[in-house]
Amino acid sequence: MRLLPISLLYALLASVAYSEIAEKRTGDIEVPIAEDVSDGPQPTTFNGVKVPVLPEIDGEKFNGTINEGYWLVKHHSPWCGHCIAFAPIWQTLYEYYYTSKPVPAGSTTDSASTSMNTFTAYYNFHFGSLDCTAFGSACTANGVGAFPTIILYNDGEELKRFEGSKKMKDLSDFVEDVLETIRPGSRPIEGPNLPKAKDNTSPDYQGPELAPAASTGEKASTIEKQKDQKLTPEVSMDAKAPIKTKSPLKATPVKKKATKPTKAPSTPNPLGKSLSFTAESFQNLVTMSQEPWFIKFYAPWCGHCQSMAPNWVQLAKEMKGRLNIGEVNCDVESRLCKDVRLRGYPTILFFRGGERVEYDGLRGLGDFVTYANNAIEIGDGVKDVDASEFKEMEEKEEVIFVYFYDHATTSEDFAALERIPLSLIGHAKLVKTNSALLAERFKITTWPRLLVSRDGRATYYTALAPQDMRDFRKVLNWMQSVWLPIVPELTASNSREIMDGKLVVLGILTRERPDEFMIGKKEIKSAALEWMDKQTTAFQRERQELRDAKQLRIEEAEDRNDQRALRAAKSIRINMDKSEQKEVGFAWVDGVFWERWIRTTYGIEVAKDGEKVVINDEDNRRYWDNTVTGNSIMASRTSILETLPKVVISPPKIKPKSTISSFEKFFFDIRGAISGHPILSIGFIAGMVVSGFMWGRKRLRKSKGGYFRLDEKDGLLGGSTNGKVD
Repeated sequence: MRLLPISLLYALLASVAYSEIAEKRTGDIEVPIAEDVSDGPQPTTFNGVKVPVLPEIDGEKFNGTINEGYWLVKHHSPWCGHCIAFAPIWQTLYEYYYTSKPVPAGSTTDSASTSMNTFTAYYNFHFGSLDCTAFGSACTANGVGAFPTIILYNDGEELKRFEGSKKMKDLSDFVEDVLETIRPGSRPIEGPNLPKAKDNTSPDYQGPELAPAASTGEKASTIEKQKDQKLTPEVSMDAKAPIKTKSPLKATPVKKKATKPTKAPSTPNPLGKSLSFTAESFQNLVTMSQEPWFIKFYAPWCGHCQSMAPNWVQLAKEMKGRLNIGEVNCDVESRLCKDVRLRGYPTILFFRGGERVEYDGLRGLGDFVTYANNAIEIGDGVKDVDASEFKEMEEKEEVIFVYFYDHATTSEDFAALERIPLSLIGHAKLVKTNSALLAERFKITTWPRLLVSRDGRATYYTALAPQDMRDFRKVLNWMQSVWLPIVPELTASNSREIMDGKLVVLGILTRERPDEFMIGKKEIKSAALEWMDKQTTAFQRERQELRDAKQLRIEEAEDRNDQRALRAAKSIRINMDKSEQKEVGFAWVDGVFWERWIRTTYGIEVAKDGEKVVINDEDNRRYWDNTVTGNSIMASRTSILETLPKVVISPPKIKPKSTISSFEKFFFDIRGAISGHPILSIGFIAGMVVSGFMWGRKRLRKSKGGYFRLDEKDGLLGGSTNGKVD
């Protein structure tokens, strides 16, 4: 036992001496043994080049770090399952671009950071990561609402965000688009040959310049050269051997975490119950998740909420294993409900991937289930269809939005497209296609292109520039204007959308007589299609006449060499968006289900009178139910098309009827006059007030005039029976 310390000391000295001998034999090549015990991420090797650790940005110095050049920053959280699964892809993408050469320069590698033939120096483009758990305030300031979020900054300002699937190809397409804008013409036309996640070489990497079969003398001379110049790491095959056998250089702690189970719940709503949220659980399960959630915000004292509660419980049972259902008690979680910005109770929202859309339909169980089923369908993104699949869809769906793309369509275009389906739930279907047959059918000559097919009739979205196809709000506004069928059914949920702002040809039908019902719908649809064709032709002719008139003015000004008139003529703007004539819509309503409303509003009982048609003007609270000959408007194409032209002109040739009583109409006309002519109304009211004031003042003078009449001397000169008499 006494000799044990001496033996340990001897062993230590021997190991030191052995290590010095080994170092001399290897030509002073550094073997990173110390890195094995390091807790932090270590430099890696890709394509034989040593790659620095991916920068983890300090949130407190974030703005100072990214204030120069381009920075693509991943905002993440260490506990986020999606972030852990995404880490190897992000790391490999960084390694690939860091070691890539903007200008091909043979098989040797120039890893000097000062060389212009390096990715970072040539493009001034950097990769970085920001830990939102450690620096939550920085992520909040950057508007990060879900993990991982990838944002591109340029000189400290946010340029754009990556939106789409977190795949290597999609990320690379995003980066390539940016690099092409920085250095036009510098990127390969066919795109880069990308590695797979966790690879340490790219598919086109051919190894170092020295072949493995080099002679021993060549290897020795190479090592000596390496020793003198202190270059790393591409020295020789011998020098690379220790690196290949050492896993710490190839993997970082992030990559090791990626091997852990990171699966989200494989089965949504496993218990078939509505989950009650707190602010914390809402943040973790909804805001920071990509999972879809259908959530109601309510108050226990709300009568509508109490009435809806049984249907919500049953909905959760119906959606067991299919869709997550939740609820928030706003009396308890008032702060959360305030952040959501509710307008009333109950409010029902559908969440997915950091975005939300409000449910505005009826609150019956069937309505909830229908909406939920439509929401589940969008989980896989926009469906790609061919001509045969599209034909099958046309037999089932009345409205289909079609996005045409080709090989040149960018990831940014697809990312904008993927944001749309959430807002279309319950309204219409959205698909994408690159089918040549469909392109020929709809006469598509430019890509990408968006249209809506309603009963096979195409209406095109007008995009004047590529950015218009990526403008989510603009595209959605157009979709909302055309997502109704050509002849929709009038219901409580869409009545305002159908009736407001236009004349509506409303067919009053009943399903109790199936044959007449089908004939009536067919006739109304036929009339709608013919009317739309006529209006389109008339609109085009009208705009052509305006263009011709503008051209005549330009030519006349040029002939006279009148520059002022020429500028005035060229400044004439022709509105190509819509006609000045009031829009005409078509719809039908179940006359039995809405029997009371139809009887009190239009005086029609479909059970006695049969199928009828009225032309409704909701803005002016009036309608027409007779043709120019005085007969009732029937559910027929001829009757509708004969009457419409007499109604749309101003003033109409057929006298309208009112949908409200005479007393209500009086106040409605006053309100209409005020809203239609606000300045005149204000002047009229001001005049009435002044006139009333003057009249009242005059009356007041008359009532006090006895004190100023000269003939009443006693009262004016002091002759009073109560006065003092001398």
